[in-house]
Amino acid sequence: MTSLKITKRAIDALAPDAKPFVAFDSDLAGFGVRVMPSGAMSYVVEYRPHGGGRGVSKRRLTIGRVGVLTPDQARRAAADTLAKVRLGGDPAASIMEKRRALTVAALCEAFEAEHLKAKVKSSTAGAHSLALARLKAAHGSIKAEALTRGHVAALHLRMGDTPYAANRALAVWSKLYSWAGVRGIAPKGLNPARGIERYREQGRERFLTGEELARLGDALRLAETEGLAWDVDEAKPGAKYLPREKNRRRVLDPFAISAIRLLILTGARLREILHAQWNQVDWERGILYLAESKTGRKPIYLNAPAQAILVSLPRIDGNPHIIAGAKSGEPRADLKKPWEAVRRAADLDGLRLHDLRHSFASVGAGASLGLPIIGKLLGHTQPATTQRYAHLDADPMRRAVDTIGATIVAKMNGNKGGVAV
Repeated sequence: MTSLKITKRAIDALAPDAKPFVAFDSDLAGFGVRVMPSGAMSYVVEYRPHGGGRGVSKRRLTIGRVGVLTPDQARRAAADTLAKVRLGGDPAASIMEKRRALTVAALCEAFEAEHLKAKVKSSTAGAHSLALARLKAAHGSIKAEALTRGHVAALHLRMGDTPYAANRALAVWSKLYSWAGVRGIAPKGLNPARGIERYREQGRERFLTGEELARLGDALRLAETEGLAWDVDEAKPGAKYLPREKNRRRVLDPFAISAIRLLILTGARLREILHAQWNQVDWERGILYLAESKTGRKPIYLNAPAQAILVSLPRIDGNPHIIAGAKSGEPRADLKKPWEAVRRAADLDGLRLHDLRHSFASVGAGASLGLPIIGKLLGHTQPATTQRYAHLDADPMRRAVDTIGATIVAKMNGNKGGVAV
């Protein structure tokens, strides 16, 4: 058993062994550092429950990871724990009791309060909360430790009609239990969402053809000039009191129209455009520098048409956002209604706003601009993410196969040194 004065220098000198071991402090009995074969270290405190003799087994409580807590912070926490033991307490047993009493619903609420709200972007946190709500509705009253893989698998199976959402929910449930294990509010290693087979997901990319792009352009121009026709259910009783069909047109908000155009011209994500601010635009270089995006800090390169849109947009006093919303100082919340009107007018059934990003990439791939360049424009951090557009880059393949074929034909025709053109 190793004994030393636990300081930062002493901890740095500890070397991992083939088996886990604990180096105990020479000053505070029971306080130590547990060293794993992987090199991971954590502060621990060992004690016997108050009044327990030699026959009573010791309890070990993990205080925190080395690097997260300093030796002094861990020493104070260990001293507090040992003081509770001397007063008759049993901290390890109390934690285990809390774990057994914790329900799935309470675990989800703790995860939302301590992790989602503090460390996850609001848009992502909202999607995670929906997955947690499903778990709470199905098994909220079950004790967190009693939730089984069978419970989770059955819930995942019930979401089979929406495989993409089911797989994302499964990932959130798995993260929930991993987080609980790290926080010590569920046993480490307990994860009922682990090992469940995911649904196969079909690629959802849709790319606009040239003819579809033309229809989209026509619909946007109509939306900002004459207006788009209302979507009216003629069967409803009040429909006969509405204006005549030729008068049922509405000119859409110029900020909404500009946002849609910027999405297709830049390949940016929806929130990147809606939350962009005027002070992030570098006019000289033609770049919109985002302080925060899905992949961190990101430049959005503005081509001439995109810059022309920005120049045409008015600036609203007191609102720093390019796509200003109805609330003072706030960006536009979403594009659901204007996009639905434009999509319907352009006869583009099922087209999502995110498909405009795919279409931007598909045009670049078709022009043989190269996947690395397209990936940088889209803000992809992994080359594999851009690889989905590889099949659209047909021009290099066409040139290659034409060259090979022409060379073979030339040689077969007796022109040994030449290439047929």
